[in-house]
Amino acid sequence: MPFRLAPVVFATLLAGTVAHARDDHIQFPIKDALETSAAQSKLDRNVRLFFGKQAHSRPVQSMGEWKTNKKTNAFNKSDKEACEWVFLSAVLELQERSRAEGGNAVVNIRSNYKNHERSSETEYTCGAGGLMAGVAFKGTVVKLP
Repeated sequence: MPFRLAPVVFATLLAGTVAHARDDHIQFPIKDALETSAAQSKLDRNVRLFFGKQAHSRPVQSMGEWKTNKKTNAFNKSDKEACEWVFLSAVLELQERSRAEGGNAVVNIRSNYKNHERSSETEYTCGAGGLMAGVAFKGTVVKLP
């Protein structure tokens, strides 16, 4: 008799866990993410990044707008730690796209998590859950003088 109840108990527990899955949309400082040791060692200093409406010189060429959507394992990490890691993954992808298109900068970078666009010069949006964290960006690849 107890073995027949096990699937019912398991299904009930699983449904409760899924119903309470966390997906917080948190703002974190861009500066903190750019200053991590991983970012300092991996970012390409030849491809500059401009968030929101940060000032930059007038582009000599635009290669179009590009999107990123990155996820990372957040298990056993703080929200900030997971979000900074996935932030780095997202900006590295933007830099890679810039190089591939012949650009040297990405301007007007804004958060686009779950297609909710948010422009800020100082913060980015991270979706943080119990098991995963995600960052999505939109930005314009350009060639600056």
